[in-house]
Amino acid sequence: MKYEIWGGIMPAVTFTFDAGESIYTQSGGMSWMSDGVDMKTNARGGFAKSIGRLFTGESIFMATYTARTNGASITVASAMPGCIKAFRITPGNSIIAQKQSFMCATQGVELSVKWAPKVSAGLFGGEGFLLQKLSGDGIAFIEIDGSMREYELGDGEILKVDTGNVAAFEERVGYEVQTVKGFKNVLFGGEGLFLTVLRGPGRVWLQTMPTQDLAKRLV
Repeated sequence: MKYEIWGGIMPAVTFTFDAGESIYTQSGGMSWMSDGVDMKTNARGGFAKSIGRLFTGESIFMATYTARTNGASITVASAMPGCIKAFRITPGNSIIAQKQSFMCATQGVELSVKWAPKVSAGLFGGEGFLLQKLSGDGIAFIEIDGSMREYELGDGEILKVDTGNVAAFEERVGYEVQTVKGFKNVLFGGEGLFLTVLRGPGRVWLQTMPTQDLAKRLV
């Protein structure tokens, strides 16, 4: 299978298959496809996992697209301005992503629910209690809000991030919420009461324009 991520601030990813290859997306994720692709919709992973996906902003049903012929293609487009990141998922190297970010993946990737590690992270971390976990073996694609920057954190290295700007991180990265220090900083700093704290080792991916921030600007 080959893929191409293309486009400007509203990107898309186009897949070109060999016969028998497939991907799955959330229901309604496909933008267009060639004639040589079959679609099958089901509650992937069973009822319990389907309900869990619902709470992370995804649909209960997933659509699987399988090529009948060599050269068949399908395009999946982003829903919001930003960029698309492809992750190579391997056993023991899971990725935790913000809810509603999943676009599509190859069959070996499992999409499941990841609970925020602490109550404070769920309440104030900008992502809620439920995150998305990508595990297994394959390639997964997620949406990034705005532009993306990747950081490689060393052992014990800390990165403090404004809530909502965390797009994804490796599962081994520590994730918690810290209160902004200083009375004046809280009242006049313009950053709110809390920061998300990411602790290495591991890679993290940050985004410049969280969807909720864009919505506030539009309002």
